[in-house]
Amino acid sequence: MEPTRIAVAGASGLIGTALVRSLTADGHEVVRLVRRAPRAQDEVRWDPERQYVDAAGLAGCTAVVNLAGAGVGDHRWTDAYKRTIRDSRVLGTATLAEAAAALDEPPRVLLNGSAIGFYGETGDRAVDESAPPGDGFLPSLCVQWEEAAAPAREAGVRTVFARTGLVVASGGGAWGRLFPLFKAGLGGRLGDGRQYWSFIALHDEVAALRHLLETEGLSGPFNLTAPEPVTNREVTAAMGRVLRRPTVFAVPAPVLRTVLGEFSGDVLGSQRVLPSRLLESGFDFAFPKIEQAIRAALD
Repeated sequence: MEPTRIAVAGASGLIGTALVRSLTADGHEVVRLVRRAPRAQDEVRWDPERQYVDAAGLAGCTAVVNLAGAGVGDHRWTDAYKRTIRDSRVLGTATLAEAAAALDEPPRVLLNGSAIGFYGETGDRAVDESAPPGDGFLPSLCVQWEEAAAPAREAGVRTVFARTGLVVASGGGAWGRLFPLFKAGLGGRLGDGRQYWSFIALHDEVAALRHLLETEGLSGPFNLTAPEPVTNREVTAAMGRVLRRPTVFAVPAPVLRTVLGEFSGDVLGSQRVLPSRLLESGFDFAFPKIEQAIRAALD
């Protein structure tokens, strides 16, 4: 892919930071969307809640990447915070999709964040992109999130949805909280540990996003998860092996429900998600196994 101008929303997050680093290392000009007054030439103001973006800053961009959204596991899911989670994603996506569609020269591709929360609880049943949405808050959110990109798609912009799983990284996300616990010898299974976790190494997440950006003809949803989901018990065992720490502690389901509230359903829930379309498109995972992903996060 020849160096181009790419706009990124959510550039300061775990995935966004790594993606921007990768793009700039390859000579791309990255425009970072920020919610405050711009302080640098590579920053463009936007306000997703008010559905505003400085469209002039998007001019000349061949791609727009939207990874913005309030943290799902950062707060208890009160009605007010659930509205924050939803608005940050749905309104932000609509804002960028409408702005992209209105440009004299729209970008060639809109790569929009989404999540495997789309599928809801799947138990032991493996699902891929052909599966319908599940039931509950997160599936409903993901459906609205993806539907909000319609203006770009209808304007002829190639529109891709990255349904990301649990990113294995030491610097943030779910694993960013797990590593300190396991390093201290306080890690253990959550609930009965039988629930499937569909993970992806941060390196593979960024590589997959680059693949979706750069491969013409790819559109629609893609699951960004490693090919072999594992149970929480298997995650616990792998963390213990890699970190050489005991994993005797377990957090009972009732305690998780008390501490996390409604979000505990997603921690205890099982999602066995396969990246069928990503594999069919020719993508190769560098760290397909859970132990490989954990070791990569520590390098």
